Amino acid sequence: MEDEVKMVVSCIVVKDKRMLVRVSFMRGKDYAEGVLPDGVIERSEGFSREETEKLERYIRENRKNILDRAKEINPVRNFLES
Repeated sequence: MEDEVKMVVSCIVVKDKRMLVRVSFMRGKDYAEGVLPDGVIERSEGFSREETEKLERYIRENRKNILDRAKEINPVRNFLES
């Protein structure tokens, strides 16, 4: 489905003594990349301004669930299993 938006969550990354999680949304060739805990979309291509605002609202409203998912990701294990 071309209209389906998929979300990918990174593991927790520490940068400048801050814990960050990258959240990416993809729809066909369109993409948007956001960051938590700030809850902002840092860059996007193909999503309208209104859609980008909805994505920001989504990651803010679901911050706890997204952070919980990120905590479960083990990049070393994932690398070794691929």
